Amino acid sequence: MKKIIIVEDNKDVQEAFQLLIETKTSNYQVIKAYDTCEDAIENLETDLPDIVLMDIDLPGMNGIEGTRHIRQNLPRTDILIISVHENSQYVFDALCAGATGYITKNSNHTQLLRALDEVSAGGAPMSTHIAKLVVKSFRRESESPLTSRETDVLNLLAEGKSYMDIADQISVSKDTVKFHIKNIYLKLQVSNKIEAVTKAKSEGFI
Repeated sequence: MKKIIIVEDNKDVQEAFQLLIETKTSNYQVIKAYDTCEDAIENLETDLPDIVLMDIDLPGMNGIEGTRHIRQNLPRTDILIISVHENSQYVFDALCAGATGYITKNSNHTQLLRALDEVSAGGAPMSTHIAKLVVKSFRRESESPLTSRETDVLNLLAEGKSYMDIADQISVSKDTVKFHIKNIYLKLQVSNKIEAVTKAKSEGFI
């Protein structure tokens, strides 16, 4: 039986995951649930989990940094990110930190259990939307002059977000957003937002 720990600061979500796993399958046992990465990391050597279900937005250390720490201490432990975020930067940051898979919190019960089985079998489960995002990003990165972060900024611009909204969403300063937009204009050889979005869409960069 595979041992699981849950790192999630929402108690209702913690309990829902635990109830689902304990009532719908006999292949896994939830041994602990933690509100923070710090608490989970402190108890790693005692828990020795096979799988960690990890949120990203956590008090203190976020789930991406927590994933990196767990990987360093227990490299054979699989970490499945379960997050509300569908932004490509979060996905790639999590995978680069060592996450085994990435599914969204709107995944249904069957999808979550299937993801656990896939992790156990050595796979790398991803929600359908996330998988498409990864494929699209790899294809785009081979052709686009824009970095992944610049592409995220441009996508948010295309959605009509303000500079401040973008800064809040990707957790940077407004000045950093302006810097990215300046680089986008230079790389696409355009002079305003409408031209940038239009050209990026026509070239398949977003």
